[in-house]
Amino acid sequence: MEVVLAQPRGFCAGVVRAIDIVDMALDIHGAPIYVFHEIVHNQYVVKGLRSCGAVFVESLQQVPEGAITIFSAHGVADAIVDEAKQRNLRIIDATCPLVTKVHLQAQRYSKAGYSIIIIGHIGHEEVDGTMGSVNGPVYVISEVEEVQTLQVTDNEKLAYVTQTTLSVDDTRDVIEALKERFSDIEGPSLDDICYATQNRQNAVRDLSESVDLLLVVGARNSSNSNRLREVGEVCKVPSYLIQDQNDLDPKWFKGNINKIGISAGASSPEVLVQGVIEQLRSYGVKQITELDGMEESTTFRLPKTDLLQTATSDHLAESV
Repeated sequence: MEVVLAQPRGFCAGVVRAIDIVDMALDIHGAPIYVFHEIVHNQYVVKGLRSCGAVFVESLQQVPEGAITIFSAHGVADAIVDEAKQRNLRIIDATCPLVTKVHLQAQRYSKAGYSIIIIGHIGHEEVDGTMGSVNGPVYVISEVEEVQTLQVTDNEKLAYVTQTTLSVDDTRDVIEALKERFSDIEGPSLDDICYATQNRQNAVRDLSESVDLLLVVGARNSSNSNRLREVGEVCKVPSYLIQDQNDLDPKWFKGNINKIGISAGASSPEVLVQGVIEQLRSYGVKQITELDGMEESTTFRLPKTDLLQTATSDHLAESV
């Protein structure tokens, strides 16, 4: 059997930035450092940071007053920011700049009197944060079918924004349905969709043309990883989401499985991919190749805060 690797795959710039922030905070301030929610959706990453002294919490009430506290890459609601200030927590915001951009878009529309429609998944931390960043009416939909049943208070002043872990392909039909029903609806250009999500889905689509089976390395609660698996299924390739090599089932590789495609979600480290490859070698894999694909060079600045004032220049690359 042969393994073919998607390119790009794995960590995006927002994830690298968020993990760097936790690492640097631990280096500068020492343990414990408190992190509100998983810094990114990957248990391997979270476990590694926890072993270095990061404490992950689901409520700010679990954080001692005045402690160093990091907001995850998914962003938080304004109410969380206010609570942190009331508890005198020393905050470092690791929200992905692309998520912050969505918050600012939603806020701008809301301040102009528009009701906001978020195209995304209810319960996802990013969607919760976006909902909590505006004061006016907010609605959440994820499927075309929900557009026709959506009940809004004002049909004439509507605007939409999208969850960043969706792609152009995920949102295009929903946006078209919204524009068909609400002719005056406003929203950002599709060019504003997260580059990393789109690039990884495009790579999986290309990969699916030449493989017999697709493995996506990612956490079960990772939205973008689940979307990658779904892309493979749409391309009619047997597709599995695995957290690491321990999730592999030898039965998957029996029969006419000659080429195995591997991709990884935007919060999955390459070490997990390599662990999967090593396990596949024991199943008979002899050759590893990588598809030609887009080389990503995007980086994001660290947040401006005195709490990371000893950051080195290596972490201060310009945002694009």
